[in-house]
Amino acid sequence: MTAATRTRFTGRTVLVTGGGSGLGRAMALAFAAEGASVVVAGRSEGPLKETVGLIEDAGGTALARTADVSRSADLAALVEATVEHFGSLDVAVNNAGVLRAGQPVTELPEDDWRTMLDINVTGVLLALQAEVRQMRTQATGGAIVNIGSTLGAHTSTPGTAAYGATKAAVSALSRAAAAEHIRDGVRINTVSPGSSDTTMSFRPGETEADRAARVKESNPLGRVSTTEEVAAAVLYLASDESGSVVGADLLIDGGAAA
Repeated sequence: MTAATRTRFTGRTVLVTGGGSGLGRAMALAFAAEGASVVVAGRSEGPLKETVGLIEDAGGTALARTADVSRSADLAALVEATVEHFGSLDVAVNNAGVLRAGQPVTELPEDDWRTMLDINVTGVLLALQAEVRQMRTQATGGAIVNIGSTLGAHTSTPGTAAYGATKAAVSALSRAAAAEHIRDGVRINTVSPGSSDTTMSFRPGETEADRAARVKESNPLGRVSTTEEVAAAVLYLASDESGSVVGADLLIDGGAAA
């Protein structure tokens, strides 16, 4: 059975933050292809509507909602709107994140540091709070997948220390939350991608050919991961197939951390 014909998420509602592009869009499309009603959230309405359009063109169901994940009120309203529109919140993917890189710790602008903390760490915390509050009221509970990174808890690259610190925090926060809320019927895990086929994986001025040459030498797999490969890992952790997986941090990095 191919992914296009699977129905693991039929009748379920999935929320994806950062769903307007890149990995978030790929995840939203993958969930919709397997029958989910999908809510995509982010700060810019235009890209979110593009994602919804792609889902609807393929015969799926989706809703776009703007939200700033660093604001608890926005996340509470997002979860409320999701439940009002579709009746439940069965899966949440906390994917929204930003990267400010290229400088050593001693030269990192304070504004960049605070921005990454606000979105990458506080955003995940506030999302977890709003999502768990809803899911533990549901007889079927729910599943949450937080998006970390191979950078931080698993590997290190010069110029990415602050970003890595925020993603390591996501991994630690996810493990603790998983242990605290599994008895509430809420299963929490992490997917930590390495370089994937998104704009974030390019270095300044780099072309696709430049990136391919660099990754061929630096990554054991010899290429970046596709967005579909990362999405497949997220869907696995959100599905009933991983029902006993709690607090895991699944690396999708082509062996970079091996």
